[in-house]
Amino acid sequence: MKFIDEVSITVSSGKGGAGSVSFRREAMVPRGGPDGGDGGNGGNVIVRTDARLHSLLDLRFQKSYRAQDGENGQQRNRSGKKGEDLVLTVPPGTLIKDMDGRVLYDLTEQTELTLLEGGLGGKGNVFYKSSVNQAPTVAQKGLPGKEMDIQLELKLLADVGIVGLPNAGKSTLISRISSAKPKIADYPFTTLVPNLGVVRFAEDLSFVVADIPGLIEGAHTGAGLGVQFLRHIERCRVFVHLIDAGGLSGKAPMEAYLEIRKELEMYDQDKEGEEMFTPLSTRPEIVVLNKIDMADETALRAAIDGFRKRGLEVLTISAATGKNIKELVEVLGRRVFSEQS
Repeated sequence: MKFIDEVSITVSSGKGGAGSVSFRREAMVPRGGPDGGDGGNGGNVIVRTDARLHSLLDLRFQKSYRAQDGENGQQRNRSGKKGEDLVLTVPPGTLIKDMDGRVLYDLTEQTELTLLEGGLGGKGNVFYKSSVNQAPTVAQKGLPGKEMDIQLELKLLADVGIVGLPNAGKSTLISRISSAKPKIADYPFTTLVPNLGVVRFAEDLSFVVADIPGLIEGAHTGAGLGVQFLRHIERCRVFVHLIDAGGLSGKAPMEAYLEIRKELEMYDQDKEGEEMFTPLSTRPEIVVLNKIDMADETALRAAIDGFRKRGLEVLTISAATGKNIKELVEVLGRRVFSEQS
């Protein structure tokens, strides 16, 4: 499925139906009178989240959306039918912004909101009947609907974000610990979209892991896949810094770690002052040294000691063989649920 995380659209609520000007004309009824009904209200614009969605793809191919207009009032005091609401379905984690980039709503949970209300229907001539005006010949027009240009931006909802340089083994890891089936190959940027996986921690507990496409130096400015996907780790509670300890990347584990840390810190600087933003560099983190089945034991021990001297929690795994994967899930589960409590 194609992954789309930004769309700009125009939404409009329906206009209200006009009230009716009508008079009773019935046999054997000597005195008629007004019987024009009210117009129906225009349809609302409603935004609803659906946890089964993970992309804004469905909204990509149409730029304008409009709710149905209300029907006009009719004779015999019959009111016009209300216009059907326009319901836009989006994934949880979607931001609704105006065209200046200001956040209007942050849909982080299963919810539904009325973004624009439809125009009110006009009153029929019955409404104007009084003791001094027995036969009113006027009715209201319906009120117009409202229109708005909006931006929808998706920030994935995940408890754990797996970050690291290209080919650190992120896709292999998420395929090991969840039912996600990402594309896996031995060249950079295999992962071109974020992958989400649900990890079972206990009989009644689970957490969501996001595999973020490989970051490189300059990612905060857009290099590689850059800020296009850095935003998707903004909501993660815990980061896993996955590092190739097998030597295939050509970089020492500490060098790879510091490169990613620098990009997170630079991203924080770019977002400084933004409302409700928690710096990425301050989030709880776990260093996970991957591909230990290919690592030199002396170099691996030295790398572990180096991270521990910095006060970092270090785990060693082999995503390819499954070694220590169960232990990693246990640590992540404890971290996630301790962060929630």
